[in-house]
Amino acid sequence: MAKAVQQRTLQTRARLVAAAQEVIADVGYEGLRVEQVVLRAGVAKGTFFAHFRDKDALMDQLIGAGIDAHLDQIEALATPQSVAEIVEAFMPLMRFMTCERYVFDVILRHSGAAAISEIGPIANTFGRHVEVVAPWLAKGPFRKDIDGMLLAEGVQAFTVQAMSLVFCALHAEVDLRARLTLYLNAWLTPKG
Repeated sequence: MAKAVQQRTLQTRARLVAAAQEVIADVGYEGLRVEQVVLRAGVAKGTFFAHFRDKDALMDQLIGAGIDAHLDQIEALATPQSVAEIVEAFMPLMRFMTCERYVFDVILRHSGAAAISEIGPIANTFGRHVEVVAPWLAKGPFRKDIDGMLLAEGVQAFTVQAMSLVFCALHAEVDLRARLTLYLNAWLTPKG
């Protein structure tokens, strides 16, 4: 039988997360250092490592929570009736995911694509994204010749591709919204 997590342990973890969020507000995700977090939280460095394996594990938690919050907002929206409405719904999430190159890199490393042995918060959001989008596609005026889950996986793949090109020196001149619109029009509303 697993031991119940002590209230003090939960409070300490919450303090570490809150301190990390404060540091991020000041210096960004990439600028965050474990030393800054423990200093703000008022705990020893060893306490941090009792809660998080390393900075990356903390980032998985924080960025995964941010993605989940955006997915909550997307899920609450009415079913989009056009590609433009889908793109508009995705823009806040995509801006968050591309707010820093570092954030996007952490997302890719923890998405499951890098064969990480643990399924963490970020990887879980990739599954959730497909589950949120598939019903939209089934209810909306989009192609019906492909299974909804596969269609949603394609939307996700094109979304990741559009975001990755934000950081590409050869392709960065094309606006994120315009690129995703082009991809999703071709995928969701093909013209014979």
